[in-house]
Amino acid sequence: MPADPKLAHLSGDLAAEVPLIACRFDPAGKFVFATAENRSIYRWELTGGKRAAFTAHDSWVFDLAVTPDGQTLISAGGDDQLLWWSAAAPAESAPVRAVKAHTGWIRALALSPDGKWLASGGNDRIVRLWKVADGEKVREFAGAERDIYSLAFHPAGQWLLAGDLDGKIRQWSIADGALVRTFDAGALHTYEGGQQVHYGGVRSLAFSFDAKWLIGGGLHKGTNPLGNVQEPLALRFEWETGKIARQHVTEGNPNERIWTLYGHAQGFLIAAIGGLKGALLFWNEGEDKPFHNFPLPKSARGMSVHSDGIQIATTHHDGKLRLTRLAAKA
Repeated sequence: MPADPKLAHLSGDLAAEVPLIACRFDPAGKFVFATAENRSIYRWELTGGKRAAFTAHDSWVFDLAVTPDGQTLISAGGDDQLLWWSAAAPAESAPVRAVKAHTGWIRALALSPDGKWLASGGNDRIVRLWKVADGEKVREFAGAERDIYSLAFHPAGQWLLAGDLDGKIRQWSIADGALVRTFDAGALHTYEGGQQVHYGGVRSLAFSFDAKWLIGGGLHKGTNPLGNVQEPLALRFEWETGKIARQHVTEGNPNERIWTLYGHAQGFLIAAIGGLKGALLFWNEGEDKPFHNFPLPKSARGMSVHSDGIQIATTHHDGKLRLTRLAAKA
């Protein structure tokens, strides 16, 4: 486990000057990409910090995916579109493909482990599967009653999972589109009758490195949605039985929610939280409370872990993409 994660700010040249949303390292670890509220996608070279910008969406860009070979970047916008880009293209290059994929915001993307399939989902409550090679739609997965917030492929590649605003995680078969089962993550959903607001949802999905556990993250104790009153919560499901084995809670993080989860190869779980302040949280498999709570300078929104397992990128509303480096084992 990390003995004492050290926060290393990227240089000023790597700032975007506008609020950032999602981020993604390329598999080789040469670039880090981030989306911004000015509808742009930014790419920084980790060596030297050179920045390039790409703009083609007509709205905010909510998620990104980079193919395993590092050649293709795919972006999802609130403008109904999926855009394919050459990941190493010069600044201001045009996308190589555009697909009108949904009606309304596309909130989440996921790539299959082999990079063959892309899943997308959002406010139209439909999950769609696409061929990465040519953007052809393969099939749809229906059944969600509220917005899709998160997607994940099982590491073995044969199942796709989607988390929604209602606190349900559905598992489908890739081969035939059949619904296999539904995980109950209802603790991540709140309906506030006075404000008439459905709040929370499964904001992120992750598998443990050994695929023994499925983890869904978001918030609970959402007593005042419009006032941003809640606490972060991650639910750990045993994959074989589908039962909740553990609720990962925190102390001292009011007004925060989990935005992104990651199952580290060393066995611990990482969460980026944001709301009022922001932090990186670290949980061991068998413990309810985090073994480390690392404050960030500003509220975090997106997170990506480098292929070296050491660098963690987080995006922030102040327009900065920050790196946290994990120290060696104690």
